[in-house]
Parts: sequence; C-alpha cells; structure tokens
Amino acid sequence: MSGPGRTICIAGAGIAGLTLALALAKYGANVIVLERNRTPSEFGAGLQLSPNARRVFDRLGLAEAIAERSLEPGGIDVYPFGRTAPLVTLELGTAARDRFGSPYAVMHRADLADLLLKACKRFANIDLVFGAAAYTAASDQGGVTIASEALTQHGRSGRAFALVGADGVHSLTRTSLLGGPGAHYAGRLAWRTLIPIEKAEGLLALDRTSLFLSPGVHLVAYPLPYRGVVNVVLFSKAVAQEASARPARLGVLQSALSKPMQALVAAADGWTAWPIYTVETARWHRGNIGLIGDAAHAMLPFQAQGAAMAIEDAATLAPLLMESHSADAAFREYERLRRPRIQRVARVSEANGRIFHMSWPLTMGRDVVMRLQGSRGHFRRLGWLYDFEATAQQRGPLG
Repeated sequence: MSGPGRTICIAGAGIAGLTLALALAKYGANVIVLERNRTPSEFGAGLQLSPNARRVFDRLGLAEAIAERSLEPGGIDVYPFGRTAPLVTLELGTAARDRFGSPYAVMHRADLADLLLKACKRFANIDLVFGAAAYTAASDQGGVTIASEALTQHGRSGRAFALVGADGVHSLTRTSLLGGPGAHYAGRLAWRTLIPIEKAEGLLALDRTSLFLSPGVHLVAYPLPYRGVVNVVLFSKAVAQEASARPARLGVLQSALSKPMQALVAAADGWTAWPIYTVETARWHRGNIGLIGDAAHAMLPFQAQGAAMAIEDAATLAPLLMESHSADAAFREYERLRRPRIQRVARVSEANGRIFHMSWPLTMGRDVVMRLQGSRGHFRRLGWLYDFEATAQQRGPLG
C-alpha cells in the first residue's frame, strides 16, 4: 500500500518516536509504536528547545501546550571561573523570537513527553503498545514483518511498510537488526539535580539560563517555573570505571568549582550521575529498517541539540516515508539530507566542550572573544542552526 493508509512501525516512545508518530499520523499513516517499558518513562530533567526544534512542534499544533509548560529565558548569563557577575549575557527571549521567528524555550523533558503522548492518543491511527521488551523484524521487498509477544497480546498485525528505530543511544534496532556498533562512552558524566526555586534565589537569575565555566568542568542551570524548580546539570570528565559506579556525591570535584558553582551544589539535596555516550555508525538503515535520533547519531550535549536533532529527523523522515514507493528509498534520501547537518552540529558540540573546559591562560583569549562578540554574537554564529526548516522540501526524486 502506498501513500496515506500505509503502516509504519516505530520502536521507542521517547521524544523522537512520539514526534515521528505524530507527524506520520497527520500524513494519514497507520502508526504502531512499540515501547519496551510498561508505562511511559522519560529519563533526565531539563530540555532546551531551540527555534529549529520549536517550529516543528508549532507545525504539529503543540505551540500553545508547550508555551504553558515552558519558559523562554531572557538570555544566557556566562560566568567564567572566578567571576561572580556575568561576563556577557547572550540574548534570547524576544530577541530570539524576532531573529528566528520561533522562541527559544526550556522545559522539563517529562512534560514534553507527556504532551506528545497525549497528542498521539488523540489519533485513532496511532497504536501505542507498551511492554514490548523484545521483538524481531524481517525485511523483504514489500515491507517488514515484526514479531512481538506484545503485538500478539494486543491483537495488532506485525506487518508494516517500514520499521523505524527511535530506541535511543543503546538502540537494539541499531545493534541487533542492523548489525551496527554499540554506544561509545565519551569519558564524561552529567551530574543532574533539581533545586526548588526558593533555594536558588540569589544564586542565579531566575528568568535566564546560567552557564558557569571552570577548568575541566562546566555547569548549566535554568528555571522550570511550571515545576517550581531549577534544573542544574554539571558536566565533568570521568574514566569508565567511575562512570559505571555512578557516584552520588560531588566531593571529588569541589576544588574545580567556582564559588557560585559551589553555592548551587550546596543547595542541592542529591545528584544523579549519568554517563554520556555517543553513537557513530556507518549504517542508518538497511532495506525497510532505519534509525532516527540518538539511535543513529547520539552526540555530546554541549550545544543542547540532541533532542532537537531527533525532532528534525522526525519532521524530515515522515513525508519521505509517506511519499516514496519504497522505504529503502525514503531512508536513503533521509540520510542524504540529514547526515551532513548532524555531523556539523556534532562538531560544534565537541568544540564547545573544549572551549567550556579550557584552563588558564587559554581562558584569557576565550573570554576576550566572548566579550567582543557581544550579546548577539551567537545569533550570527548559530544562524545556520536555528534558522533551519526541518522538511524534505529540497529532496531529490524518490524511487
């Protein structure tokens, strides 16, 4: 079956999978979402939605719902080591809306997942199957056949035009079905916590994002008023053994933290340490099976674009899967459109990690450049990123 009415199966009910499901449903697809967990679950805390990601959700009809649960920070206060006042404030808020046509917002990851799940449930052509811990898939010329006990129990057919793995950095679709590599530990930990807003008063601006830089360490914090908390993430290096242990205290890092960072650490009741993994695979698809989001290209989080890239993936792939005569052709065109941009964003994220963690005397040059670029220098530097329209409009002929 071609065009509207064809069936697409998605492995993973995270942000990538639910965004793709919603986009496909609006094109008229029958969508089956397989999720290994028995109930909706979204790990992590804060999430930054830059304009390139936000306009995708605006087109999907989620602008008002996201606005109710998110905050548009007025800017990003940058604190190099040793400073108690910002070196520069990078403008966001109204300035970002005017420049990019969509807002730059922050929100809790679980709130976005909840909005997407509720939106998907409003579509009769989206089936959400939870508890699908194991499945197999066989691709042939006419489509793909998925075998899963969860599908059988729910009386769903396992036959689809395509299977899309949106199952995250440790994707079984990538490793088991496509024979791709496992995730690579990046040698860094993300220490996460949520601080009640009242405990953060006087420690940072509660209408902006704060970025604290220190040799080998940096910290990002921003308020989530809908939840009444401040999201705090501290990034540090760690060998694999330390990462696997997931220590619960930051005592070993105290000497590397500036006084404002130490104050935030002291205000927190506890931390969760998450090892950071990246994914580089030569194969994003084979036949009628493909990958999106972290399953295909998990990157370092230092440009806050991991979720945004997955959202763009979904917006690009959905029309291709609906308009192509074969899933293989759709996946090939999707990869052609997406891979160069993903690689560019990954390079920027990696470079940011080096810049954020510089030691003296390199920090002197870094800080001078930041000051000279001014409050809107990032608009010029990142215009190519935030102006992007995630569509398949510039695609080639489809087979």
